[in-house]
Amino acid sequence: MKEKTGTDPKTTRRLHLLDMSCAGCVDTVEKTLRSVPGVSDAQVNFAEKTATVTGDVSPDALVKAVGKAGYTASLLEDEGTESDKENAELSHYRKLLRQTVVSGVISVIIFAVSMFDMLPSLDSPAGRISWGVVSLLTLFVLAYGGGRFFTGALKSFRNHNANMDTLIAVGTGVAWVYSSFVVLFPDSVAGIARHFYFETAALIIAFINLGSALEMRARGKTSQAIKRLIGLQPRTARVVRAGQEVDVPIGLVVVGDIVRVRPGEKIPVDGEVTDGSSHVDESMLTGEPIPVEKKKGDNVVGGTINKAGSFFFRAGRIGKDTALARIIDMVRKAQNAKPEIGRLADRVSGVFVPSVLIIAVITMLAWFNFGPAPRITYMLVTTMAVLIIACPCALGLATPISVMVGVGKAAEYGVLIRKGDALQQAGQLTTIVLDKTGTITEGKPVLTSVEPVPGVLGGDELLALAAGVESGSEHPLAEAIVEAAKVKNIEMKPVESFEALSGHGVRAVYGGNAVLLGNRKLMDDNGIDTGSINEAAERLSKKGQTVVFAALNGTAAGVLGVSDPVKPDSREAVERLRKQGIKVIMLTGDNRVTAQSVAEQVGVDDFIAEVLPEDKAREITRLREGGEKVGMVGDGINDAPALAGADVGFAIGTGTDVAIESADITLMRGSLHGVADAVSISKATLGNIKENLLGAFAYNTLAIPVAAGILFPFTGLLLNPVIAGAAMALSSVTVVTNANRLRWFKP
Repeated sequence: MKEKTGTDPKTTRRLHLLDMSCAGCVDTVEKTLRSVPGVSDAQVNFAEKTATVTGDVSPDALVKAVGKAGYTASLLEDEGTESDKENAELSHYRKLLRQTVVSGVISVIIFAVSMFDMLPSLDSPAGRISWGVVSLLTLFVLAYGGGRFFTGALKSFRNHNANMDTLIAVGTGVAWVYSSFVVLFPDSVAGIARHFYFETAALIIAFINLGSALEMRARGKTSQAIKRLIGLQPRTARVVRAGQEVDVPIGLVVVGDIVRVRPGEKIPVDGEVTDGSSHVDESMLTGEPIPVEKKKGDNVVGGTINKAGSFFFRAGRIGKDTALARIIDMVRKAQNAKPEIGRLADRVSGVFVPSVLIIAVITMLAWFNFGPAPRITYMLVTTMAVLIIACPCALGLATPISVMVGVGKAAEYGVLIRKGDALQQAGQLTTIVLDKTGTITEGKPVLTSVEPVPGVLGGDELLALAAGVESGSEHPLAEAIVEAAKVKNIEMKPVESFEALSGHGVRAVYGGNAVLLGNRKLMDDNGIDTGSINEAAERLSKKGQTVVFAALNGTAAGVLGVSDPVKPDSREAVERLRKQGIKVIMLTGDNRVTAQSVAEQVGVDDFIAEVLPEDKAREITRLREGGEKVGMVGDGINDAPALAGADVGFAIGTGTDVAIESADITLMRGSLHGVADAVSISKATLGNIKENLLGAFAYNTLAIPVAAGILFPFTGLLLNPVIAGAAMALSSVTVVTNANRLRWFKP
């Protein structure tokens, strides 16, 4: 019977994996974690050396399972443990540098005495003693500089696995054992094969340690986006307690606290301004450099910077619930996610090391049976070279290292990628569908026209009727009508029997009268004769205004015109998308005339008007069935099905939480430039991944046959195992360095 853990089945935990050595380890750890009862999913990020595990399972069970598989894990719970992770990695980096220096110095000494015949002949007692000392020095290098490779190989062997540690341990271990055998029993080895490989084993360890240190240093730069976000979190807050302002640690702020923010300070948590006003720099969220005005009733976000004024606000969301904490969590999850191209690389990496071991055995047998004299020497050189030059690290790092940098770069521009596949698919889109209200337009409509039917209602009466009925609605058009009535101080009566008719309008009883308020289809469906208001409706529509029809007790009562201005940068953003070869379509529930006016203003390729919310998803499906790769951009609850149905859903971050949760990518600023930025970054990241994978595959495909001696019949040359070790070390550094080029990319 499964033990109760008391955790949520969707609980996500992060583990720091201390001793993964290659992509083969990724496959082993993932399979181990997924086999733990209660785990629904597990993703290992080789570049960051972390695992993200989802499920109803205790942390101890996860750590224990990883330990049994031969690896060491620790739980990452908060910023304190994140700091521990950074300290552990810094300590490991410094240790690698020490091992590199010590191994390098000893290796150079061994290389010098071997190269220049500085020691007596092995036939003399002095020679045996001297070479015995060299053997012990080499053993010290293997133990001090390469001990982790041998312990890692042993753990893998016990768990019936093989990884990069196995290749290095076998390659250098065989070199030392054979050379030491020659020292101890020189007469049992033919003169031509009496050769030492101490300097080879020692130099390989030194080069690999140097490569690991350089790779680790370069990898540290890939997570700078996360570090910058974490650095935005203030440590203290000035809270009003018992009438006094006191500074308290951020962890002691509770919901409902009144917090004071002075000029130049970071806002500690999310909340709502209660007193005062200021301008706040929200660029860390949106990428928008212009400070935003904040006054009483406005929301503020933790981590943003107060510029000029001073104000008080009531804490609304704290700790892990703040927008900044959620962003950090979102970015981390996206960095750990694997696009399809990355899963392919992992599958290849899972069989890579066993394949190399098989190739090494074939190489050894071929040279032993068919090679020229001295066969033993040639056999050892080629087998060592094959084992050492193969680099599963480059394959394993190719995708996650680029994803980490790409997701971080997107976050800098206010583009939060929530799902790994979205990073790959955004660059492959052929069509982008844009919602109109709140996406292309400001989403804050204003009432511009009130035209009653003479003899039925007066202007203020029509406005009172419309505002009274719409007071129970949250639709942007309704808010514009209600706001206009408030400005004119028009009194509104209570509403009865209010009913929202999705995609059509509303029905209600107002002041004892039956009222219909909505689009023309609502009037037609209810048999309302609109002849008296058609001319006014058409005139307002041609001006780009959304027309709201009103009927009172079955009779047309007038029309109201609501204008939602187009965002200043919408046309420029649409043009950017079109230059990227993407077809742009506007999808709206508004009438055709109004939709056409907006479409012409922003320059979309096509538009579809008068679409009901449930039909938006159908339009997305129709486009996809036509062979298009479709992106959907929206901000409302009614956009959620379409966002979920698209290949990539983009949610405007200023919209509803439902839309944001339904989307693959969240745009923190309300600008369509975020979509163009996301597409550009996706293309750059995908291109970088392909470069890394191509380089890693090409390196291993060419290097392993060369190391096996395929060129020997034509050139008479063999690859020195020391050069093979240096090449292997540099191949990983090359992949990481190439990924870091994305840090300088500008969409």
